[in-house]
Amino acid sequence: MSVGLLAVVDDILSAALKASAKTAGVVIDDAAVTPQYVQGLSPARELPVVWRIARGSLLNKFLIIIPLALLLSAFAPWVLPYLLIVGGTYLCFEGAEKVMEWFGFHHKAEETEARDEKKLVAGAVRTDLILSTEIMLISLASLDPDLGIWMTLAALVVIGLGMTVLVYGAVGLLVKIDDVGLHLMTREAPAARRTGARIVQSMPAVFKVISVVGTVAMLWVGGHLVIANLAETFWHAPYDLLHAVTDAVAAAGPVIVWLADTAVSAVLGFVLGMVVVGIVLGVSRVLKRNPPVGAAH
Repeated sequence: MSVGLLAVVDDILSAALKASAKTAGVVIDDAAVTPQYVQGLSPARELPVVWRIARGSLLNKFLIIIPLALLLSAFAPWVLPYLLIVGGTYLCFEGAEKVMEWFGFHHKAEETEARDEKKLVAGAVRTDLILSTEIMLISLASLDPDLGIWMTLAALVVIGLGMTVLVYGAVGLLVKIDDVGLHLMTREAPAARRTGARIVQSMPAVFKVISVVGTVAMLWVGGHLVIANLAETFWHAPYDLLHAVTDAVAAAGPVIVWLADTAVSAVLGFVLGMVVVGIVLGVSRVLKRNPPVGAAH
């Protein structure tokens, strides 16, 4: 490999590393959201489902997000905030639905397990599309505009691959920890058996925490996306409210400011999500009462 090519590769990797550092919060959210999609599956299906979601994530990034992001940033940058508003609203809707499930509101489950698995993968890939869009757009905005189209494309490809491996590798390890515990329980050493038993006993609580964190992450990321991009387009009031709250606690330090920002974004995201849930339920009931002409009776 020539010195010139090595220099180009080094520039691409350096640019990708610097840009991806700013997406750390969204990557954590993505890793927290995804495990809840494999809960309830048989152990034999967990890794195959994680792989299917990871494959869908790669297709999202390479066939949809990166090409559209490059095209829109070059020819119609004004469209990007509106797309992020739509994506953020969808995350708020998903998060609000999950909060409703905590309080006993469940959709009817009338499909087979195989169909449920397909729905889980489809839902996870849809959510990944929103989170991956934010990751890639933040990365694109963080790259030096003087890199040129091909260097920018190469850096985004590196970021897309790296983030996918990081998120879904972590998810795969997380969902198989209980298998490690079961294996330790078969060992002869009492200490190993006790450790394995503790791992197995703790996993329901771990997944419960992950589910809560994932739901809050959906509301936080979705709410923040909507707030920030509304401010860039046509409505500044939610951003002004967020800014007023963070200014009020600024003296308490950056951690408190971050917590306040997260809390306000999540609350506003939940309110927006509940509005969308109400609209969806209302439309669904109207359609059930008045089926389309020609629908089967």
